[in-house]
Amino acid sequence: MTKDLDLKRFHTVQLVPVTPFDKEGQVNPEATRQLYDRLGKAGIRVFIPCAGSAEFHALQADEIVSVIQNAREALGSEASIVAPVGFRAELAVELGNRACQSGADAVLVMPLAFPYLSDAGAEDYYRCLLDEIECPVFIYKKGPIPSDDLLLRLAEHPNLVGVKYAVNDLDAFNQIVAADEGRIDWYCGSAERFAPFFALAGSRGFTSGAGNICPGLALGLQAALEAQDWTEAMRLQHLILPIENYRDRQGSSFHVSLLKYAVTCTGIECGSPRAPQRQLTPTEENEIRALVETVRAAEEGYLQ
Repeated sequence: MTKDLDLKRFHTVQLVPVTPFDKEGQVNPEATRQLYDRLGKAGIRVFIPCAGSAEFHALQADEIVSVIQNAREALGSEASIVAPVGFRAELAVELGNRACQSGADAVLVMPLAFPYLSDAGAEDYYRCLLDEIECPVFIYKKGPIPSDDLLLRLAEHPNLVGVKYAVNDLDAFNQIVAADEGRIDWYCGSAERFAPFFALAGSRGFTSGAGNICPGLALGLQAALEAQDWTEAMRLQHLILPIENYRDRQGSSFHVSLLKYAVTCTGIECGSPRAPQRQLTPTEENEIRALVETVRAAEEGYLQ
């Protein structure tokens, strides 16, 4: 367990690819390889398979490990792969170590899905994972627990390398990045809608689901942010926003179903999401198909 990881490789778009299913609702290895191959050829270099927008909570550990293996075979050594872990501590440790043995470079501890949370209990949980997972660890913050104070304490651990920060309080993010003083990396966990603003506050990169559909625009946005070309960054962000705004409808309940159908519209069959994710109506499918055509046309124009 060490921080001996080239973190500069993660200072980019961190894509969460959807998890394609076949007609029986099982993980589709061939479609998975097609998707990862397409995204790799488009220039994506950091992948977080099976995370939140890829149905982490509906997947079995064996399925996650198989997707990690498939992704590594499809992407080769050029890509960095981060495996999601969560639920009870023993399961998270087992899954993390299996994933790393199967080709993952690091793990991402998903938001805690337990009732009655406290920093005290969360600290015990995180320290268990940091002590026992045999590869570098990122933590995903999406609520008040873990608190910023706890994250700063955990930053002292040699196995913690970064935080995916998805609480859209830019002042708090700015303060925690400054207080950390460079011990670990901090990333925008709220995708393209918030990426420019997090970048101003010290984010090293951002996670993306829209990049499944328009990887060129997502990478272009990151390049503009790195160059501090804020005008270009906002222009590209607005080209991507139709996807993100639709995903955010009705309590963000379209995050998974939109992405899976949108990728299907691009020629890679992804199947329907598992319960309890929402199923799309014919009207919603028509809206998403039109949206995909618009965004893909914008990407083609950008890349020419």
